[in-house]
Amino acid sequence: MSEQASTRQQERTAVYVYGIVAASEGDEAKDVSNGGPVVGGGEQTVRKVQHGSVAALVSDVQVSQPLGQPEDLMAHARVLDEVAAKTTVLPFSFGAVVTDEQAVIDELIEPNTEQLRSALRELEGKVEFLVKARYIEESILREVLTENEDAAKLRESLVGQPEDATRETRLALGELISTAIEAKRQADTEAAGELLRPLATASSVRNPTHELDAFGIALLMERDRQQDLEQAVGELAKSWSERADVTLYGPIAAYDFVVTQSPEA
Repeated sequence: MSEQASTRQQERTAVYVYGIVAASEGDEAKDVSNGGPVVGGGEQTVRKVQHGSVAALVSDVQVSQPLGQPEDLMAHARVLDEVAAKTTVLPFSFGAVVTDEQAVIDELIEPNTEQLRSALRELEGKVEFLVKARYIEESILREVLTENEDAAKLRESLVGQPEDATRETRLALGELISTAIEAKRQADTEAAGELLRPLATASSVRNPTHELDAFGIALLMERDRQQDLEQAVGELAKSWSERADVTLYGPIAAYDFVVTQSPEA
């Protein structure tokens, strides 16, 4: 390939699709995501591609640039979450790339207009929040050792012993602690769910991503119930202050409930 052809290849762009909004909300959504980091790097105004009553939120990406860096994932979420804070958005999963704006219409919107409109109607007035809790390591270990006699005895037997000579004992203690924390995680997830689920129209438990995760619960809620959720999470955080850190994230796009699959590139 000649240097000139290589340069043209590098300069070719495609269209990255973040999600779908009602066409009547497109201008508001576009303004929310104006000038921030976008997928593929740099800063652009996320624009809309409209067809009938539906609009896709898009920006340009270089064809020669592979996607999937942490910055790309963060930019994808940033755009969708900023839009979700203002209006209803149907999020696409990461990696939705098509050749140009006409392909957005021909391949994404036109063949799926009714499904997209139906999904937007179901989401109207709703937004996702995520409530996560992580155990305080010192506190949860003390709790386990207080409640589990076998673990306490193993821990006591390690005092003053060289590490090399107690490998098997340490492994056994680790397994006991891990099992105990998993049991607590299940119980605490259910307890938190009983408190939070009545506030939501739907909920979903996320799998733990860290050994000290207590729970992660996604909630699809009416937008005007945010204050009720904040109050409930505040009360939960206060009651758990000595054993876990509780954090509320949102509003965010409804990833846990209606993520639309990426189209073929």
